[in-house]
Amino acid sequence: MCRVPIERITPAVREVAGGLEFPEGPIALADGSVIVVEMRRRTLSRITPQGAVEVIAELGGGPNGAAVGPDGCVYVTNNGGPNWIADGQGNTLPVGSAPDAVGSIQVVDPRSGKWSTLYDRCDGEPIGAPNDLVFDAVGGFWFTDFGKYGADGQTGGVYYALADGSRIERKIFPLEHPNGIGLSPDGRRLYVAETPTARCWAFDLSAPGGLAAGADQRAVLATLGDNQLFDSLAVDAEGHVCVGTIVTGAVSDIWPDGSRIDQYLLPDPVVTNVCFGGPERRTAFATLSMHGRLVAFDWPRPGAPLNC
Repeated sequence: MCRVPIERITPAVREVAGGLEFPEGPIALADGSVIVVEMRRRTLSRITPQGAVEVIAELGGGPNGAAVGPDGCVYVTNNGGPNWIADGQGNTLPVGSAPDAVGSIQVVDPRSGKWSTLYDRCDGEPIGAPNDLVFDAVGGFWFTDFGKYGADGQTGGVYYALADGSRIERKIFPLEHPNGIGLSPDGRRLYVAETPTARCWAFDLSAPGGLAAGADQRAVLATLGDNQLFDSLAVDAEGHVCVGTIVTGAVSDIWPDGSRIDQYLLPDPVVTNVCFGGPERRTAFATLSMHGRLVAFDWPRPGAPLNC
């Protein structure tokens, strides 16, 4: 199903932290803190329950997404670093890729801040501009390569890799600048959001790291109009796909069958990502990247437990 009617909702928003430098990739922890990447600051950072910001690691490049792996380390998709522009109010926005950008998957020990590069190539070729990632139940992870805008028209794709560094495969190619990625609660569907098309794909899986065979392995779950852009995503416990949405400034709640979309409007046109935490995982934490804020609001359902 493609375009459907959209209901817009304005939730009561609570600020968790401000002064962040293009936050993305939120991870809600059991102790009430939230880990984010700060792409402009080039760090992995922790926000305490009191709203203080602590740098865990200085990563360089352009850290763009994060997830906790089976070993308790934080795995980061680093796009290599974008170019930056500033508006009249001093807000900065990423544009394209810096000439020397080299994308990679980094692994960070959150206790010591030490990090290493796990992958930067696949079959001898650079892995492009990694953007978002999600772990499955067996300790592997899917991640998106956004690709690069420019005259060469390079598009992106989706990879599957193991956390021990022993396997990486490009599974889906090409896609039009894929961004957010997530798994259904039962692990049998993979969701991928494309930024410029505002299209959310659903891919059937046959096994961990395995796409189902046949022409019906993929379907368009939803598409937005009105020049909206999809960013990163999370999935809740009832299978709703929750996508950060740029221009409108919202978290778009796509129902599992694609029949309905609710948009939770937030005070920033560049809403890049969302995760779930708090009691029963009913708190949505969203990154408002243009204004450098992490905010929280109530979600109508629990978030899906993450594989880690």
